[in-house]
Amino acid sequence: MKKILFVINTLGRGGAETALLELLYTLEGQGEYEISLYVLMGQGELRKRLPDRVRLLNSSFSEDSVLSKKGKYKMVWAVCRAFIRNGHLAGKIRYAERILRDMRKIKQIQPDKILWRVLSDGSERFDETYDLAVAYLEGGSTYYVADHVKAKKKAAFVHIDYESSGYTRQMDRECYQKMDRIFTVSDEVREHFLKIYPQYAKKTEVFHNIINQERIRRFAGKGEGFRDHYDGIRILTVGRLTYQKAFDIAIEAMKLVKDAGYRTRWYVLGEGNDREMLEKQREELGLTGDFLMPGAVANPFPYFKQSDIYVHASRFEGKSIAIQEAQTLGCAIIASDCNGNREQIIDGEDGLLCELTPEKVAEAIIRLIGDKELRHRLGSRSKEKKTEYREDIQKLLKMVNGSEAG
Repeated sequence: MKKILFVINTLGRGGAETALLELLYTLEGQGEYEISLYVLMGQGELRKRLPDRVRLLNSSFSEDSVLSKKGKYKMVWAVCRAFIRNGHLAGKIRYAERILRDMRKIKQIQPDKILWRVLSDGSERFDETYDLAVAYLEGGSTYYVADHVKAKKKAAFVHIDYESSGYTRQMDRECYQKMDRIFTVSDEVREHFLKIYPQYAKKTEVFHNIINQERIRRFAGKGEGFRDHYDGIRILTVGRLTYQKAFDIAIEAMKLVKDAGYRTRWYVLGEGNDREMLEKQREELGLTGDFLMPGAVANPFPYFKQSDIYVHASRFEGKSIAIQEAQTLGCAIIASDCNGNREQIIDGEDGLLCELTPEKVAEAIIRLIGDKELRHRLGSRSKEKKTEYREDIQKLLKMVNGSEAG
């Protein structure tokens, strides 16, 4: 029986984690493989959704959300343990200090990226040799598979705009050289990755996020969704409360929509480190009852189905799972015209693309509020989009079965 190992940084409720689960479920139906998973941080609320046949290798695991207060406390302890485990404490500290200096030079400090190498070097090790090891996320899991996993073949996934995300060759320390195949989730992600690593063009190809449209539609019919009995226009966004998702721009856009006299509410399903800042901004603009942030939910699909407009105005993307889900459920979508989003939406045909400014986002929203026929047309075209890409699983199976050259 062929043995496959997947490694991911956390198992929280995020786009990449959701895509991994769908990939694992798809892989279960493709033949007899022994599938293992190692979660670098040993944490995440999606553990309960793992397929039954997937073996979790972590000696201990917490299902606390990585975004909860308790979860953040546990993450701090995980980092502390990583500094000590497997030795080389001085080397880990020197690496973190060097990366911090580099970030200060460009005035862009990202603590997670400083620590991914430390977490990789300080994680559990396994003697087993796998037929294929897959790093499903950039950063820690990629470093871990490159340096600390024994495998006949290795693959790495890239989910983000590598140029915009803050990763550098100095951080990566030639980890991609050790990969037999590099999978990017879209053509744009591939293009931007190869600007940093042009030498890997021959072994880099697109592997789209796999989603299960049948499951999404089924779950959209379960649960209550909105409970506030609001009868105005509902706007929805699903995503983490982070800088990337640009909710600061969304709040300003909502202020313009409300000032223009439109009766609407904007709901954001997600959690993140920017919550306190966004709540303060919302209060200062008098939008406490209009821009609602109820947090992450286990089943967001009834909310998609019940919304009038779905907005995904992010600063950059790889390929958005949330957009794929919104398309599956026939939402009228507005998205910022950025890397990733423009590959998923054709402006004016199956959604609207707009410049990421409060004025342009508000303008697009007002346009859809006032044109029910356009909302219906965009939603219908959106629903027709190809979003599953289940055939891409063959790209992994060719590697594990030895039918592809490294």
